[in-house]
Amino acid sequence: MKSVESRVEKDSMGEMSVPKDALHGASTQRAVINFPISGYRFSRPFIRALGLIKWGAAQANHDLGLLDAHRSALIVQAAEEMAEGKLDEHFPLDIFQTGSGTSTNTNANEVIANRCARLAGKPIGSREWVHPNDHVNMGQSSNDVIPSAIHVSAAEQLKDCLLPALAKLFDALSSKAKEFDHIIKIGRTHLMDATPVRLGQEFGGYAQQVAYAKARTEKAIEVLRELALGGTAVGTGLNRHPDFPAKVMRHLHQRTGIEFFEARNHFEAQGAKDAVVEASGQLKTIATSLFKIANDIRWLGSGPRCGIGEIQLPATQPGSSIMPGKVNPVLCESMMMVCAQVFGNDATITWAGANGNFELNVMMPVMAHNILESIRLLGNVTDAFTEKCVVGIEADEERCRELVELSMAMVTSLAPKIGYDRAAEIAKESARTGKTVRELCQEKKILPEKELNAALDPVGMTEPGGTGSAGG
Repeated sequence: MKSVESRVEKDSMGEMSVPKDALHGASTQRAVINFPISGYRFSRPFIRALGLIKWGAAQANHDLGLLDAHRSALIVQAAEEMAEGKLDEHFPLDIFQTGSGTSTNTNANEVIANRCARLAGKPIGSREWVHPNDHVNMGQSSNDVIPSAIHVSAAEQLKDCLLPALAKLFDALSSKAKEFDHIIKIGRTHLMDATPVRLGQEFGGYAQQVAYAKARTEKAIEVLRELALGGTAVGTGLNRHPDFPAKVMRHLHQRTGIEFFEARNHFEAQGAKDAVVEASGQLKTIATSLFKIANDIRWLGSGPRCGIGEIQLPATQPGSSIMPGKVNPVLCESMMMVCAQVFGNDATITWAGANGNFELNVMMPVMAHNILESIRLLGNVTDAFTEKCVVGIEADEERCRELVELSMAMVTSLAPKIGYDRAAEIAKESARTGKTVRELCQEKKILPEKELNAALDPVGMTEPGGTGSAGG
């Protein structure tokens, strides 16, 4: 195995051997050694948010006269590179580390300081111009930076990833609701035949679920706008300028388009993570809606010959290695699996959020990982589901009409005219003989033909107050 050249750096615990070209320093390397747990790393959105916070902090500290122009410019440039993803290879730490995320905040401070050294023409490890703690971390603590990075990254992803995907799905489902509005089909409750509905009404229900999902996403962004930044170690704001948080927030707004603001109470913001739990709960509810939509659509398209088959889903890939011609509802299944993952992520976030002890929550890294993973998965799968499934759905009108006519539930509209008990007898006879409700009513001359046809008109059954009369 090829040996890796190293250099020696120091931190408060002493000397540490660090890979020669790594921009991180001794403290980060200790965490690399201490936490070889999962191989999971903080994702690009989180590293971007952390970079933006360091970028904004350097400018704020310069504005306040606490950081000279040269140092500020170096930190701003290095933090900008971090935010843009140019330094991602220098963030090697595992998610399952110190629960405050201190190792990752330190990682950012060291990477930025060493990148500043390079920009100033100095060797890596030189702190002549920029010190990771004194300058990069000025006015900050891991205990307010990491929760702020969680909020900033999650809010950005909700705004830029999930919301646009949900908007496209809403448009696609709304379009199908209009396209299918004239198609009468059988309704189902308890998986059993119920009174008729319009296929467009079903799809309109799905579109409304997604409309609520969009609103829930906006609510999640709203609760994440409040940042812990400014509380420093325990919420008291020790070692930072009184105006520091507000100035950083203005810079963050400039870069994200989201109006973040300083926590109303820093002890709540750092001791608890209720906002992240709430945002995750919104994602869980959104996933519940999407699961229902995807599951309904795969059932409605089941068959094609021996299932419900009221709609036809686009054929995207072969469905079997042994059964030729089989095509499966794979986009629906992908959506459902993502939703299951989001449910699990939310359970982890809930447990982690409950573990706020006194002035600090100590399970923040896993919360960051899970909420960003939930947003990413939901955004990606919603895009794929919309593009490769929903927009290509077609209705089988003949099958819809056939099932309506075969349904025993058609007898429901007769109950006001002939009574519940007699209607139930006809339904049972229909089940026993295989004859349709219409055929039995005609044989038994239950009602005059014209009145019977009006009562059994499925269109009228799909409107409020309908009793089988087209105008009712």
